[in-house]
Amino acid sequence: MYRPTAFRQDDLATLHAQMQATGLAVLTSAGGQGLMASHLPLLLEPGEGEFGTLYGHFARANPHWRDLADGAETLVVFPGPDAYVSPAWYPAKAEHGKVVPTWNYIAVHAWGQAEVFDDAERLLRLVSRLSDRHEAGRPQPWAVDEAPRDYLDSMLRAIVGFALPIRRLEGKWKLGQNRSAADQAGVREGLAASSNPRDHELAARMTL
Repeated sequence: MYRPTAFRQDDLATLHAQMQATGLAVLTSAGGQGLMASHLPLLLEPGEGEFGTLYGHFARANPHWRDLADGAETLVVFPGPDAYVSPAWYPAKAEHGKVVPTWNYIAVHAWGQAEVFDDAERLLRLVSRLSDRHEAGRPQPWAVDEAPRDYLDSMLRAIVGFALPIRRLEGKWKLGQNRSAADQAGVREGLAASSNPRDHELAARMTL
């Protein structure tokens, strides 16, 4: 990932927090089937290995998992909030007019090689933890063990799990750090006034 110095984010706790806040990651690889990409919810175990380990699963019918089983290197993208930045928001526009549009965003990239598994009990633990994570906070959270076991067994046979120890981790927080304080404030105000909730989220992150 292209990361000018002003936008680099290398703090492990900050990177992990963004990864855990991302609902759906994009897992990519280049193997025997060419370039492949799958959109997957993932679990992060921060304490496993130097950078943590990611866990997830594919539909067995998705051929992507076979490339992982063959040892293909994997890149997982965790997209954060993003927003268009209008030159009209920069006070510098009124001063000299030398401004152009850009896009501000947050992203984390993780690399590694996965171990693929289809053991039923290990898969059950994985899908239970994934469900518990996303059901947390609901008034009446659903749990995997509420489904009939024979039905669960059939669903588990239809998926393939993986564990991906992270070998390299990079973050990019492109939030206008290369602009003056006045221009950054102008962008925050412009985003905060937008009707798009994602713009509001990015504006809030610019204050961190």
